Amino acid sequence: MLLQDKLVQIVTNPQLSPKQKSNYLALEAEASLPYMPISTEVNAAMNDGVICDMFEGHTPFKPRYVLPDYARYLQQGSEYLELSPAQDLDEALNALTILYHHVPSVTNIPVYLGQLDDILMPFVEGMDADALYRKLKLFWIMLDRTLPDAFMHVNLGPTDNIVCRTLLRIDAELKQVAPNLTFMYDPAVTPDELLQIATTNICQCSKPHIANYPQHASAFDACGFGIVSCYNALPLAGGANTLVRLNLKEVALKATSINDFFERVLPYYCSLTFELIEARSAFLHQESHFFDSFLVKEQLIDESRFAPMFGIYGMAEAVNILQAQMTSETDKSSQSNKPTGYGHSMDANQLGYRISAALDTIVKSTPVTYGYHGRALLHSQGGISLDKGVTPGVRIPYGTEPNPIAHIQALAQHHQYYTAGISDILTIDETVKSNPQAMFQLCKAALELGFREFTANVASNDLMRVTGYMVKRSDIEAFKQCGSRLNTTGLGAEAAQNTGILQRQARVIAHEHSPCVVK
Repeated sequence: MLLQDKLVQIVTNPQLSPKQKSNYLALEAEASLPYMPISTEVNAAMNDGVICDMFEGHTPFKPRYVLPDYARYLQQGSEYLELSPAQDLDEALNALTILYHHVPSVTNIPVYLGQLDDILMPFVEGMDADALYRKLKLFWIMLDRTLPDAFMHVNLGPTDNIVCRTLLRIDAELKQVAPNLTFMYDPAVTPDELLQIATTNICQCSKPHIANYPQHASAFDACGFGIVSCYNALPLAGGANTLVRLNLKEVALKATSINDFFERVLPYYCSLTFELIEARSAFLHQESHFFDSFLVKEQLIDESRFAPMFGIYGMAEAVNILQAQMTSETDKSSQSNKPTGYGHSMDANQLGYRISAALDTIVKSTPVTYGYHGRALLHSQGGISLDKGVTPGVRIPYGTEPNPIAHIQALAQHHQYYTAGISDILTIDETVKSNPQAMFQLCKAALELGFREFTANVASNDLMRVTGYMVKRSDIEAFKQCGSRLNTTGLGAEAAQNTGILQRQARVIAHEHSPCVVK
């Protein structure tokens, strides 16, 4: 289709709001630019579907994800925005609202809104609890209505405080798609009662993510980190300059054996992935002038704290393809009545761990020009709505999920490798609502076993996770007829059609599946 025809199609689309039309028109303009110089080999790998640039634009002029130091901003004010330091909660919330509209991302909406309880606590001392509730509830509603994008992300915890508890209460009451939410859990700091509030919220609205705070914190320096967008862990006051992902399914299809996969094919395509990372990062840092912005000048971000994300997906298919190459037809038929393959077979799972370990070694040993301490960060990428026949990250294919305990046991060993984020989505039967203690125990057990991030959908909830962002089932059903005010509903509807997210198996957390089994 000609560019002009695409533009006409956008401006005449009855399902899009004027703001959404403007966003789509901008994306078409970016896509019409010549692609930055890349090698013939990288171009071929992209055309073959082995490497994907995540549609960040042909000439990136902004980082994929930005994590400003909001605490510094509230303390110092902003010369660019003509704002004095915040003196009370009203001024703090107003200042944050203003800055959010100046923080870019791949979605044009901020993906990180800050460790909100930490940055707001200095402004709530002595405040009446009811007054705090009213102000924060209005702020929460404002976020959903003015920044209507489910990749927008708030962090809370691990400390127990009134802002954290109030926002958890509000989020459970409103059940909004946005903002996405992560609760940081630290067993040395977080009381079980607070974790139980967070896991009970999951039963009601499938939020928040529960992050393993000590494991994440150990991967970053003293300046800290944040969880952004879906579940991506990145340096605070920095971010991700780009995310390039590698389709392990396609890599496996090009291998003649398991040894060939590890010794030749995987290293080759990893090298091409790094080549694309270098090209995209170089244009952003050297040509776009993004790092001349007020965010840098006022020390809200630091160019040296940006890192490329080396993403992977299709682990399940890669393992099954490689195993099939060494499994005879007799072996296959003898096992036909048993669950086999990735997520079910010990041999398959071990091969998956070996692939993750190999990727970890490659990423940690490969220098990049614009990285976090000179390196990219390995990421288990949650998939996009256009993916067909390939499973996100290291997840178990939808519809084949084992019981929750076996599910956690199958994936836990992967989590040590994915510094920039890894997440599965356990789909739990609605019976958990009558026994929220079971969700609490399952979460604690998963984190103790090494999960970086615990995430669950409850099958009967209208609010559900897609790849990591939220969408309402009712909005998906209505989207074709009337569109949606939320930018991410269309992605969720497309994912429901293409990727099988509605076929996830809802499993019961049975009494016999106690945490001691996991340990």
